[in-house]
Amino acid sequence: MDRLWSKIGVRATSVGLLVAGGVGGLYVGQAHDEPPQQPVSDATTLALRSDVDEMVLLRARQNQHAAARSLQREAVNEAGEKAAIEAQSAAKKARTSEKRKIAAKRAGTVEIPGNCNAYSGNKAIGCALVLQSGFGISQMPCLSNLWDKESGWNPKAANPSGAYGIPQALPGSKMSSAGSDWRTNPATQIKWGLGYIKGRYSTPCGAWSYFQAHGNY
Repeated sequence: MDRLWSKIGVRATSVGLLVAGGVGGLYVGQAHDEPPQQPVSDATTLALRSDVDEMVLLRARQNQHAAARSLQREAVNEAGEKAAIEAQSAAKKARTSEKRKIAAKRAGTVEIPGNCNAYSGNKAIGCALVLQSGFGISQMPCLSNLWDKESGWNPKAANPSGAYGIPQALPGSKMSSAGSDWRTNPATQIKWGLGYIKGRYSTPCGAWSYFQAHGNY
């Protein structure tokens, strides 16, 4: 770009000198009563006009390039701001979730689910029976923790002490009061376990608190 401007400047200067020389020659000729010099040729005039047109076109191109660079910078800045906002939002959500998990861990529970869809398998059965027994959904995390520790929610879990099933009834035959299929049916075992908890600890969270303090319930 600088070379082009230099080229145009040299050409303009040359034309200027040529014009000046022509005018100077005219005055000198008049002083000596010589015939006047010929005026600047049409070709020279056209060359000068061409240089001017080229300078105008060059300036227009420079303006176009500057405008394009400006738009590009604006687009980059806008995209960067959007990405930064999204990253901040994601980080905030992650921090909130982590705080809840830490608080729940300190309390010895987990986050309270909105409904029983958060559970599957025997825990889903347990959640439904918790609600049927008159306990709120808030009691399910406590029951989940309690029987995770006792049996892993395995209806065939057997302990050398004689404790058996999901609630680890001791002896296991106590659960026959809830159904003859107490040895294999998780629903029967859970019903018995919830009845036992209600009679002795009032709520699953009461039983879970006792377990945390004593290692059994």
